[in-house]
Amino acid sequence: MLYRSTRNRDEKATASQAILKGLAEDGGLFVPEQIPALDVSVEALSGMDYQETAYEVMKLFLTDFTEEELKSCIQNAYDGKFDTEEIVPITKAQDAYYLELFHGATIAFKDMALSILPHLLIASAKKNQVENEIVILTATSGDTGKAALAGFAGVKGTKIIVFYPKDGVSPIQERQMVTQKGENTFVVGIHGNFDQAQTGVKQMFSDQGLAEGMAAAGYQFSSANSINIGRLVPQIVYYVYAYAKMVKKGGIANGEVMNVVVPTGNFGNILAAFYAKNMGLPIGKLICASNENKVLYDFFATGTYDKDREFLLTSSPSMDILISSNLERLIYWIAGNDDRKNRELMEALQKDGKYEITDEMRGRLAGFYGNYATEEETAAVIKEIYEEEGYIIDTHTAVAAAVYKKYKQETGDGAKTVIASTASPYKFTRSVMAAIDQKYQDRPDFELVDELEALSGVKVPKAIEEIRSAEVVHTSVCEVDEMQDVVKGFLKR
Repeated sequence: MLYRSTRNRDEKATASQAILKGLAEDGGLFVPEQIPALDVSVEALSGMDYQETAYEVMKLFLTDFTEEELKSCIQNAYDGKFDTEEIVPITKAQDAYYLELFHGATIAFKDMALSILPHLLIASAKKNQVENEIVILTATSGDTGKAALAGFAGVKGTKIIVFYPKDGVSPIQERQMVTQKGENTFVVGIHGNFDQAQTGVKQMFSDQGLAEGMAAAGYQFSSANSINIGRLVPQIVYYVYAYAKMVKKGGIANGEVMNVVVPTGNFGNILAAFYAKNMGLPIGKLICASNENKVLYDFFATGTYDKDREFLLTSSPSMDILISSNLERLIYWIAGNDDRKNRELMEALQKDGKYEITDEMRGRLAGFYGNYATEEETAAVIKEIYEEEGYIIDTHTAVAAAVYKKYKQETGDGAKTVIASTASPYKFTRSVMAAIDQKYQDRPDFELVDELEALSGVKVPKAIEEIRSAEVVHTSVCEVDEMQDVVKGFLKR
């Protein structure tokens, strides 16, 4: 299996080379030359644990890894750091199944991929005789940062630099990052939003002069964002696992279609579900849920992607994104893997702030449905599910639940539906508790942790207990145009 750049089909890489590079040299994203078909039956998968399922899916994409290498990466990733034996439990509430992706070390779905990425990266470096120290350069809208820091902290041969919007994450998300220990970790708040952080990181990746300077100093960049194919492939696993477990537990018949709802920011999580569907998994509708930063909803409704609009700070900050990087992989696919057409559209986005796809391309999006939830709708669904089921969801999952209600009302589709539950409510205590009862509105996030435990009956996660009294070790803040200087300064230490 080889990977090509979405902007230049002549740039090819093996899986390990694509993982090491993160981003293609021309600024494109690596995509597999074809999406492989699952070669094991759902019946067989239903008898497997998470680690075994991961191997069956990932071996089809990461073909230059030996069985021993890949199984070692999987075993090191999916171990006791998860607080449930199942790794990914499924909880039924109202008329949907919630795929709980937040039981890892940092209580967000990013743990599912970022627990394994460091192991894949180190194996890739050995495989390609890389002697440079690998510098993980990452922008985060809240969750990727901490999950990447936790994954790479103390990993020999790596350093990790995380940029986050200083006023654009929850207090708990910020504290998780700024208390991160590890000599090889560096966290920087920027005076700007996530899109600016992400653009700054991408510019550093495509700066050949910077790359040459870094190489001369013994460094090379790689990414922990979902632009890295090593992030995307592990995310496919949990959709396959979910379907197989639904079959095993009798929630769905083997071969019956399952819809998937994903709260969507950078488009990686829903793209993984799209890849799973194209591997042969019986997924029906891919329901793309946005918050009030509804650039993706407008795209699916009109065929025009337009990022020039007000950037809103919401109670679901990990989705406060106007440039959804992974959408480029889907655009490339609906363009018939036409790198020139895709490059033309991405250049228009950079130059004009928008692009418009053809009617033929829109026709290939028929498997998707897009909608969005307002702040009021998001809060209302948290309250409703708690009052009806005693089940508490976070704000991002609530966006997905609210959009699913709209989808059902519009279509009447009664297919079994899995909602990707992407974070623990403990990451957004004030927003979640205020949705349940306004009396909590003005209380600080950490003060509400014990109240949430009492309401939910779910023990305070270790990830929260650890940061309550942890020392702040990262205090750096910079302007957007200072990001490159900050990186150079950190590497000269």
